[in-house]
Amino acid sequence: MDRTRIKICGLTTAEDAAAAVAAGVDACGAVFAPSPRQVAIGQAERVFAEVTPPVGRIGVFVDADPGFVAEAVRRCSLTAVQFHGSESPEACSAAPVPVIKAIRIGTVFDSSALEPYLGHVAAVLLDKLSTRNIGGTGETFPWHLITDVPGRAPAFLAGGLTSDNVREAIRTVRPFAVDACSGVEAAPGVKDLAELECFIATVRAADDELRAEATGRGETPRHPRKGDSR
Repeated sequence: MDRTRIKICGLTTAEDAAAAVAAGVDACGAVFAPSPRQVAIGQAERVFAEVTPPVGRIGVFVDADPGFVAEAVRRCSLTAVQFHGSESPEACSAAPVPVIKAIRIGTVFDSSALEPYLGHVAAVLLDKLSTRNIGGTGETFPWHLITDVPGRAPAFLAGGLTSDNVREAIRTVRPFAVDACSGVEAAPGVKDLAELECFIATVRAADDELRAEATGRGETPRHPRKGDSR
């Protein structure tokens, strides 16, 4: 059975990265854009030194210079980049590694917004639209708005996910991956390791529930269309 992948983002220290890997995450992310969790390339190198295969290394950028993106990819051995700004489909295609393109969602969502990016990106990331912050808002959005997206592209679900709500999020959306940042923090950029472990355990329990339910109905238990972006 396909399982929900787990990405932990906003890592700023080698210690937190090592703890995330030990806890069983599938990908670790560092933010290279203005944010309380922003890291320089040198700091990110130390963070990602603790992230060993098969765990993915993902860098988050917002309308960054392509040369800067390429340098971060090279020095940090990034396996994917997350573009969280207004990057065009052509800019996504030109990136040196696979791209996860963030789509920010408010109170309504037209899935046709995905169309220009299909074929140019490895996955999309669905996050809360905010006028205050690009990401890491700690706020959710109405998940029922995007239930058709996972059938069209591998979808990372972000925006205010915690151990208290991730089960419902997975059951509603059936995403390829869940992406937690502020919901597993003690402070911006500082992970709460107990909460991190609880979050991961809740995701795995939600997968087990879906598997058991599908088996009971005689179905082949799987999520809608998946693809590993690592």
